[in-house]
Amino acid sequence: MFINCKGRLIDLSEPRVMGIINITPNSFYSGSRSNTDKEILYNAEKMLTEGATFLDLGAYSSRPGATDIPVSEELDRMIPSIDLILKEFPETNLSIDTFRAEVAEKSLDAGAAVINDISAGKLDENMLRIIAQYQVPYIMMHMKGTPQTMKDLNQYEDLMADVFLYFSERIRAARDLGINDIIIDPGFGFAKDTDQNFKLFSKLELFQNLELPLLVGVSRKSMIWKKLGLSAEEALNGSSILNTAALMKGANILRVHDVKEALECIKLTRELIN
Repeated sequence: MFINCKGRLIDLSEPRVMGIINITPNSFYSGSRSNTDKEILYNAEKMLTEGATFLDLGAYSSRPGATDIPVSEELDRMIPSIDLILKEFPETNLSIDTFRAEVAEKSLDAGAAVINDISAGKLDENMLRIIAQYQVPYIMMHMKGTPQTMKDLNQYEDLMADVFLYFSERIRAARDLGINDIIIDPGFGFAKDTDQNFKLFSKLELFQNLELPLLVGVSRKSMIWKKLGLSAEEALNGSSILNTAALMKGANILRVHDVKEALECIKLTRELIN
């Protein structure tokens, strides 16, 4: 199971870690925010040194109810950060967390390798065309509505059936345009309440039926800290537990705030599986 990142083939049959760098002032976990060049480079170097295969760069906060910002502001944060990281670490596989085609295109022109779209192309009709044009790996996530409205859109006739129907439609739309490398993200916390998140997680192994790489992003999310009566800052242990469970259920990429600990999960889980 390989994906092509700027001519480099990455084998996802060995689980990989994607480190989160948020260049926003209001991401839900304060420890992920990088608001100066020094912070961005420090976090990038730390995560790469610890063994991250990808860095996921986000310039638009998608936390529930987050304020919408114009494309120009997202680009003003994103492009200089891409330039900064790739100047110091040119071999980095940069993933760009955006649902806007213009941001995706300009980020790819600046040297990014992957696009991570919370809307699977549903919030910008031009997104799939850009992905097809550049032929980069595309992470498509399940979500309903927008970050501003999704909290009130968690009604489902059948959660798993609805999510699979969504992916079958989005995968077909991508394949029809010739997109090759598709990665699936079930979208924990996006248009799902805590109980729905755990119901989805309990059936995570079913996503292997799509025969595509699976990305799991539960790091420090409210489904963990609300259940434990903690805060995001205290949710590392819970994150490691769910990351381990995700690996046992077939996850290929862990999207995390804490790279070292996620890689420890991979190493120990490997001993159990092999």
